[in-house]
Formats: sequence, structure tokens, C-alpha cells
Amino acid sequence: MENKIKCAVLGATGMVGQVFLSMLANHPWFELTRVIASDKRGGQNVAASTAWLLPQPMPTEVAALNFNKYAVDQLKESGVQIIFSALPADIAREAEAELRDAGFWVFSNAGAFRHEENVPILIPEVNPEALRLIETQGFPQRGFIVTNSNCTTAGLAVALAPLRQFSIQKLFVSTYQAISGAGYPGLSALDIMGNAIPFINGEEEKIIRECRKILGIEADIFPACVRIPVKFGHLESVWIEFEHDVSNEDILNAWAKFGNDQPPLPTAPQRPVLYQTEEKFPQPKQAFEGRPPGMQVFTGRLRKQHKLTGFFLLANNIVRGAAGGSIINAEVFIQNYQRQES
Repeated sequence: MENKIKCAVLGATGMVGQVFLSMLANHPWFELTRVIASDKRGGQNVAASTAWLLPQPMPTEVAALNFNKYAVDQLKESGVQIIFSALPADIAREAEAELRDAGFWVFSNAGAFRHEENVPILIPEVNPEALRLIETQGFPQRGFIVTNSNCTTAGLAVALAPLRQFSIQKLFVSTYQAISGAGYPGLSALDIMGNAIPFINGEEEKIIRECRKILGIEADIFPACVRIPVKFGHLESVWIEFEHDVSNEDILNAWAKFGNDQPPLPTAPQRPVLYQTEEKFPQPKQAFEGRPPGMQVFTGRLRKQHKLTGFFLLANNIVRGAAGGSIINAEVFIQNYQRQES
């Protein structure tokens, strides 16, 4: 892109905020110009005052930045157009609405507006048509909010999208979720090390609501969510009952073809779903594999039992399920609206 679009990250110090910073450094379409954190960090250097939590090193472009205080007028004056939000939901409710009303294009990882009728929960490979909801928010005369899904739903929806053609009747999913999904600081090490916690507040309800909204299905959905002591990557065990018998070959072909007709985007994997034939995979240690790292969904152990089809999937919860999901949403918006106009 000849002229990059200026953007800012809100909530830049947390784990998801750090993924935003890492992925936006040297982005071909977006220029990261403002890094917003709490007022007490205003003016501090990012590298000097941040406990970097990602397995990749902090990009030098990010390390040179200073934190800014949140101020809508200063964001306007700086020429920022896109806001990437990693704010907690309670803070996002006020701040994101204020930014939308001020004319910004807000791409949010927060859940504050996910269930507003005119706010899309967007996964470009799955429900690109949902992006048009921004027009019901007043775009192009006004700003808008686009959300990505809950981290657990993101990988599940990507893996299920090419299987909708077989008519999903029932869906059983058990999740084994990384501790990074609880944020930082999250669970006490004494609670989680050598342990598994079979309850994540609100998670199972989110899977039901968001899968139905994003995938456009009316299937019965039976989730069970467990927190396990791994750092990154949500592993999920899935069983599906289809309307009619579906062969494993049909499912493998559907995954292999999925995404082939999608326009190329900087953050989009060429193959959104990659099936692994080795029976011990996928595993959470693969969370940052794929290209771009963390954006691919890995599946494996495809099998049939009576009327049910089962498989495992792995998704990076802080990349595909969080910051990367918001960035690809911004890219598909640019592809569909701004590039058409130019």
C-alpha cells in the first residue's frame, strides 16, 4: 500500500496488546503510530517499561515507541484512523463507543459490543458478509466497531466453516485452554500447575452464542471448557453429527479447498485449516507455527464413531483468537471498502 493507514493500539501492555504491537510492526498496510496504556505509563518507553511476554523478541520498531495517554483529541490530531482495542470489556464499553462516535474505525478484541445487532463478530474466512453491518452503524459518514470472536470460538469456527455444507445438526466440543487466555497476571501458579480446572466463567455460553451467530447454524451445541497448564494454544476435541453420512475424505477435501477463493491479505494464511496425519498432533506446542505464525488452525485425528465424526483442533488463542483476528478484520475492511473507493 502506497500510503499506510495510521493506527493505534489501546491496552498495549497486556499479552494481547503485545501481539498487536508485534504483528503491526512493519505491517505493509498499517503504520503503528500511537501506543495507548494507562495514564501512569504516559511518556514511558515501551521497551524499558514492559515485561515482554511473547516467545518472539520485541520488534525494534516497537521498542523505540513511547506510551501515550488515552485522549481522543490527540488521536485525531495525530492522524490515526484505525484503533485496535485490547481493552478489558468493562473499559471498552465506554472507550470504544466514544471512539466510534468520534469517527474512528475500531477493531476490537473485547467482548463489550459482540452481541449488539449492528456490530459484526467477524472472521473473514467464515462470515465475510457480516462486515456490511458497519453500514448500519452509519459508515461511511460515521465510525464503526468490528469485533472478533472469543478466542475459543475463533479456531472452532474456522474449522467448522467448510463443513457447514454437510448440515451440522449437533456439536460436542471439549476445550483444553492455555493459561494465556486468562490474561496477565492470570491464574495463580499454585492453582494451575499440575492441575486442570474444569470451569472457565462464561466460556461455554460464549461458544454457543458465537458459533450460532458467526456460522449461521441452529445446531445443538454442547461445550465443556477446561483450563490446563500450558502457555499458549487452545486444543479442542470436537464431535459432530451431520444430517447425512459424511465420509472422512469429504471432510479432508473440504478443509483442503477452504480459503482457495479468498483474496490475499497480509495476515491471512494461504490454508486456514491444515490437517496433520500424525496421530499425536495437533499439540499446543505448535501454537506459533504456520504462516503467518499463529494464524493457521491445525486439525488432526479425524475419525468416525457410529453417527458422529470426531477430530481435534488447535488454535493460537492470542493470535488467531485475539489480536491477529482483529488485524485480519481490518485488512478485509480495507480490501472491501477503501481499495474499492481508490
